[in-house]
Amino acid sequence: MDNNGGYCDTNIFYSMTNHSTTIAIAQINPVVGDIPGNTKRVIAGVRYAQRTLHARIVIFPELVLCGYPPEDLLLRPSMKKRIAMALERLYQLTAKLNIYIIIGYPRYHADNLYNCAGIIYRGETIVQYSKQHLPNYQVFDEKRYFVPGDEEVSPINIDGLNVYLTICEDIWHPAPVQQAAAKGADVIFNINASPFHRCKQDERIALVQKRAQQAGAAVVYVNQVGGQDELVFDGGSMAVDREGTLCALAPNYTEGYYPLHICKKNGTLTITAETLAPPLPQIHSIYHALKVGVKDYVEKNGFKGVVLGLSGGIDSALTLAIAADALGSQNIFTVMMPFQYTAPMSRDDAAQQAQNLGVTHRVLPIHPMVEACQSILKEDLDNRAPDKTEENIQARCRGILLMALSNRYGYLVLTTGNKSELAVGYSTLYGDMAGGFSVLKDIPKTLVYELAQWRNSISPVIPQRVIDRPPSAELAPQQKDSDSLPPYPILDQIIEQYIEHDKSLHQIVANGFDEETVVHVIRLIDRNEYKRRQSPIGVRVTQRGFGRDRRYPVTARWEMGE
Repeated sequence: MDNNGGYCDTNIFYSMTNHSTTIAIAQINPVVGDIPGNTKRVIAGVRYAQRTLHARIVIFPELVLCGYPPEDLLLRPSMKKRIAMALERLYQLTAKLNIYIIIGYPRYHADNLYNCAGIIYRGETIVQYSKQHLPNYQVFDEKRYFVPGDEEVSPINIDGLNVYLTICEDIWHPAPVQQAAAKGADVIFNINASPFHRCKQDERIALVQKRAQQAGAAVVYVNQVGGQDELVFDGGSMAVDREGTLCALAPNYTEGYYPLHICKKNGTLTITAETLAPPLPQIHSIYHALKVGVKDYVEKNGFKGVVLGLSGGIDSALTLAIAADALGSQNIFTVMMPFQYTAPMSRDDAAQQAQNLGVTHRVLPIHPMVEACQSILKEDLDNRAPDKTEENIQARCRGILLMALSNRYGYLVLTTGNKSELAVGYSTLYGDMAGGFSVLKDIPKTLVYELAQWRNSISPVIPQRVIDRPPSAELAPQQKDSDSLPPYPILDQIIEQYIEHDKSLHQIVANGFDEETVVHVIRLIDRNEYKRRQSPIGVRVTQRGFGRDRRYPVTARWEMGE
């Protein structure tokens, strides 16, 4: 286990007016549903915190015993029994260890279910706090499962410090910290499963600083790391003193146990720690989130590796770079599947990138498959001008090959489409949408280019020509994306306003966009909901992606004006 922190010399702090304690922040990566495995991680962490860090308190994330979000696993009859067994193991552990464990778990009580934080000490739970504010927006659905807590919980004294518990969403509301302040809390522990989106870390830091100042109490904020389906948890656990000064900040996306020392001397509270990692720049953080999302989805679901179509275009190039960084080149298989419209430079650039990254690469021409399909459909295709039918046959032939390789080798197929394409339906069902995980699902096309340039600034793995050339699906002669879509800088702004900010047609036009273009884009977004319902999940990085936090009906009649 990593130890990147430090703590004060405790020998000078024992008197009637001087108190101190050493705390270990457990920033770990639980697995949803793996209650025995998560409990084993917790037990190992408790022992490490005590023996190596000499901690008196170790704090774990929200619902760490069952993993977050457990969703309908909470409704399974055996969940209550499994959690009880996990807690019993912790009781047995703490009966022998002089350490306080602060842990998150679902609590079943009087036919109600609570999102709970408990303090376990000397073989029993000495304090239980139930989450008061249940988030029910964007990716959160807690009111489906939990009842909000309303009990009055007093602080508990640990080593002369008055400690108060809160859980995740509670810190986003003023009332819980006001309650803590009214009860004389010295330190507020806030345990979290807070998922990543752009700029989230800056929001968290500012919020925690504000709450600490309002309460006149230090805040220790603990967050988990890791990927869970489309969500990524970025860590960034922290400690803030009464004045709102950031005293400790754990690195993003990194598992570890980070110690800090809280000293109360003559009424003055100080926090010391060696870990004060600077927040990652936004583009770096997004890239990291994509890596973590891919790595944990592949590894937690037991896939041997990944396979993807490498077309020579920017989207598949970035997808490959992320996958290679996340999983290692030895676990990746790329396939170029050329047809008559595939430019020679596309073949060359795909081969060059595969060589740059050291991945296994094959070329499987699709001419025979396309011709066979067209022959079977000869009666339906003859005497008609070529259209999307012929283009989609190409894409679906490629999808068949990728899925066959997936079946043969046990590799997960990564799709390579981006958010801009998915929004307007610029993709083919059972073709380029065929696969198990969509790395760029929530990445607008303009951000694809930024990420590619950023990755090349680390080491030039993507051929520059791939970044510079106009994007094309290469399904028809001289085809370019701009033939069917507005320029991506304009398209992405319209998509962001309509999807992420719920702006109406009239509001978007009032913001300076051409009305005909906006009408065209919104119509494409609305009528392609059926495609998105059938698309693989992918990493969420914006405030609203196409997934669990945007639930629109497929069949609907809706006027786009408002």
